[in-house]
Amino acid sequence: MLKALKFGGTSMADAAQYRKIRDIVRSDPSRRIVVVSAAGKRFSDDNKITDLLYLCFAHMKYGVEYDSIFQTIRSRYLEIRDELGLSTDLESDFDRLKEKMETGISSEELVSRGEYFSARLMADFLGFDFIDASRWLYFHYDGTVDQERSYPALRELVTDRGAVIPGFYGVMPDGKIRTLSRGGSDITGALAAAALDADVYENWTDVSGILMADPRIVENPKTIDRATYSELRQLSYSGAQVLHEMTVFPVREKGIPLNIRNTNDPEHPGTMISEEFSELREPGRFITGIAGKKDYSIVTISKKGMAGAVGTLRAIVECFEQNTIPIVYTPTGIDVISLVVPTEKLTPHLYSLTDDLRTRIHPDRIKVTDNIAIVAAVGRKMAFRAGTSGKIFAALGEKGINIRMISQGPDELNILVGVDEKDYATTIRVLYDAFVK
Repeated sequence: MLKALKFGGTSMADAAQYRKIRDIVRSDPSRRIVVVSAAGKRFSDDNKITDLLYLCFAHMKYGVEYDSIFQTIRSRYLEIRDELGLSTDLESDFDRLKEKMETGISSEELVSRGEYFSARLMADFLGFDFIDASRWLYFHYDGTVDQERSYPALRELVTDRGAVIPGFYGVMPDGKIRTLSRGGSDITGALAAAALDADVYENWTDVSGILMADPRIVENPKTIDRATYSELRQLSYSGAQVLHEMTVFPVREKGIPLNIRNTNDPEHPGTMISEEFSELREPGRFITGIAGKKDYSIVTISKKGMAGAVGTLRAIVECFEQNTIPIVYTPTGIDVISLVVPTEKLTPHLYSLTDDLRTRIHPDRIKVTDNIAIVAAVGRKMAFRAGTSGKIFAALGEKGINIRMISQGPDELNILVGVDEKDYATTIRVLYDAFVK
């Protein structure tokens, strides 16, 4: 068995965190591929190394002194090294970096050094090989990852000794360093797991898996023990703070389970994510999680005979498209269609959109409702659970919450309710209490 592990910035913040990682890796011989982020915050007022590197570049760009920031970064890594009793020659690396900064360096190469220094130290600490991401993670010229070249390159480099890989960056065809988006170390970990056909991809962070609801709204929400990749996508799209879709794509494509774990609570099983699960979750519970977003508007278009007209829906959608307004949901009725859109995208184009709709559709009425929040209850096979929608209506009705929209996804994964923004938090709490507690 082979497990690939990724550790986030908080897990890499100081020497004490490095020791936790060492214990986690040593506790399971199959944990042989480790991807690391740059050092994160040690306490609330601390700085992330990546942020300091971006600041360094901004100072360089505008001719402002940056030596004090550079020394802060340097001292942070040397402090970790010395406290762990390592002999890694970081001084030479920092000297070369400083020389490059004085003669010319790209922002992407500079900010990638946080992960580079973290991986150098962690490889020494674990006794694993250090594999620079620039030796295997290749990009196309358009910035997309060249998997056909990258995967075999990593397989050639990995030995039975184990490997530590810096996340967040790779190399362009011309040899220049290219970074992924913020949080890109998650993607690096998934790509490494996929390249090596790992049995599990463990993503270690500072939370014990994905929570069933926002802890700022619901007190001590339960952890999602298992979720499918489709459910993860639904939760992410609906507003839950989970891994980005691009993060999980490489492992989902290979059918590799993803396990989200907590470096500070390694005994907690976290959340296991897979394409499907044959066994049932705990009896009586079919809701995976509850998530939501604010700042939506509902554009409702009414016209007699619209239900039987050919081409009307296409014309409506084209009006939104021409005004660059994305459509999030489309609940419909007889001769009425509602389109849920982000308010910030609608506002600048509202008058242009309504003019286009009147010209092309000749509606009887166009109504715009602002200050809408959409809350999603996500779970498997919800269409086969009798009374689910009724339970939602009853629970929200008891609290005096007016449902402005309700829609059930055809994929049987979610039920959506639109409510006034003032009722957003209460709606999430009511649904959690009704379906989870």
